[in-house]
Amino acid sequence: MEKFTTLTALVAPLERANVDTDAIIPKQFLKSIKRTGFGPYLFDEWRYLDHGEPGMDCSDRPRNPDFVLNQPRYQGARILLAQDNFGCGSSREHAPWALLDFGFKAIIAPSFADIFYNNCFKNGILPVVLTSAQVAQLFSAVKATSGYQLTVNLDRQEVATPDGTVFNFELDPFRKHCLQNGLDDIALTLANVDRIRSYETRHRQEAPWLFRD
Repeated sequence: MEKFTTLTALVAPLERANVDTDAIIPKQFLKSIKRTGFGPYLFDEWRYLDHGEPGMDCSDRPRNPDFVLNQPRYQGARILLAQDNFGCGSSREHAPWALLDFGFKAIIAPSFADIFYNNCFKNGILPVVLTSAQVAQLFSAVKATSGYQLTVNLDRQEVATPDGTVFNFELDPFRKHCLQNGLDDIALTLANVDRIRSYETRHRQEAPWLFRD
């Protein structure tokens, strides 16, 4: 998992509340358990005017010109600005996989669904919770200014605007540590590989009847 420290990037505003995981990545794309390849199908039913299926070449599909991620001014955005209860619905981990594969590294919203929020940290995405008033202020600024960028500083737990306004956010210390060091669940386990091997050796010696050579 890639480390997260500081991100200065273009912001895309998704001004919809209660965006669920089926909207983020529709159910027909859940057949794969690989973490990559979902980006072209992110928000599939909103981005495209036809029905998407796994394996489709999305380069020639008709796009919805009114959807924010299809608008030229938001191409290359790596920060998604969202509304309340982002990521609600099912617990599918494919949702953060699709967001990350598309290019988003941080999501800012007034609130997130709990499981989606947890899954973001496990996949290298920083979900930032700001107040509704702060998020509304950012939506206004993004829509009023083409090329609007924010700086998200994980070390300081700050979101900084181009005019110098700073919004602080709270974060669990353990989750912060994992993002800073690029540690997913597998990496956390491998960090204790010597202790695991020591336990396995000791357990084999203490209870040899449980093992077959």
